[in-house]
Amino acid sequence: MTKAFFYIIYFVSIMDIERGIKMALLIKNAKVYNPEFLGVKDLLIINDKIVKIAESIDEDKVISILDCEIIDSKDKYVVPGFIDSHQHFLGGGGEGGFKTRTPEIKLTDIVKGGVTTAIGCLGTDSVTRNLRSLLAKARALEEEGITTHMYTGSYRIPVNTINKGIREDIILIDKILGVGEIAIEDHRSSQPTFEEFKKVIAEASNGGMLAGKAGVVNIHMGGGKNGLGYLYKIIEEGILSPQKMLPTHVNRSQELLEQGRDYAKIGGFIDLTTSSSEAVEEKNQCAADLKYLLDENVPYQNITLSSDAQGSLPRFNENGKMVGMKIGKVTSLFETIRSAVLDYDINLETALTLITKNPAEIFQLNSKGVIKEDHKADLVLIDRDDLKIDTVIANGKILFQNKKPTVKGTFE
Repeated sequence: MTKAFFYIIYFVSIMDIERGIKMALLIKNAKVYNPEFLGVKDLLIINDKIVKIAESIDEDKVISILDCEIIDSKDKYVVPGFIDSHQHFLGGGGEGGFKTRTPEIKLTDIVKGGVTTAIGCLGTDSVTRNLRSLLAKARALEEEGITTHMYTGSYRIPVNTINKGIREDIILIDKILGVGEIAIEDHRSSQPTFEEFKKVIAEASNGGMLAGKAGVVNIHMGGGKNGLGYLYKIIEEGILSPQKMLPTHVNRSQELLEQGRDYAKIGGFIDLTTSSSEAVEEKNQCAADLKYLLDENVPYQNITLSSDAQGSLPRFNENGKMVGMKIGKVTSLFETIRSAVLDYDINLETALTLITKNPAEIFQLNSKGVIKEDHKADLVLIDRDDLKIDTVIANGKILFQNKKPTVKGTFE
């Protein structure tokens, strides 16, 4: 055997060799953020995993034994693939009648935003859209190249499920991590009592415990006066963990944002929605809200961002009539991170953590959210000069490169 072969054996497990090397990729001169800065490294990817991170990996030796693509990333940052915990795979909306139902998401919609792991949900409409269709769509997107999960349920309580109940769905269906998005303090919610709401948290928590999953409830926060009152009450009772609740749209209003500030300071998690923000003086409002929270000494480990992609963003008048609508976009997720760094001087490591490491830990996605040997090869390459996404790698496969999709969905 050649020295080159033994060189590769040093990086690749016997299991990898036995199951066959289908893809190999060597990224050279990468300025790696984990999301903590690791320095300039080379990364060797075999199939869907990062097998080696080193100061230098000899590309001549690698290509002498492997059919390996080489990427020189000397002018790029290499960061973990983004995790988006709130996407409407099947579309959302319908608040203005059937014609306002938003369309299904496409693979390229997701990938061009740097997202390599997405969690799908139902929203207001759980009649013309249902959980079985959501599960099928999640599986389809995964077949096309990214990693997907989903929530059981929708806005309403009692929670609609595929099996007998919440626990059964979380335990028996691999892709279901929790419940969501459950709506409270919103005229579109089912107006649940506190006891009804608490039972959902308990069922999700118990299901997650038995299945070894997160069991998190994603909570749609409307603009009602009680705000995060139900969540505070659960913390006060001291029985259920606040870590099983993730209130989203917390940046809906300044009043709710201030409640979220205080809630996160006592150990709760909060999620800011990137799609719902309008630009203020040509700057991203969600990034401004993030800056506010950090300046108020909210632990960044307790904050996540999500896009609400393909969800409807309706505007209602004082009588509850819809007077306008936009559609959430995945690309808003990194646009917010980019603005946070460039416009508000938020540290790149901190900003990246909100869409990588934090959601990975909250949702117990153990091989995601960081760049580490033997972890999934989910990576995003970002231009150093202007922080724009250049390349997206999901499960070791290049899906987006030179700012263009290299893989499209089945019907794109």
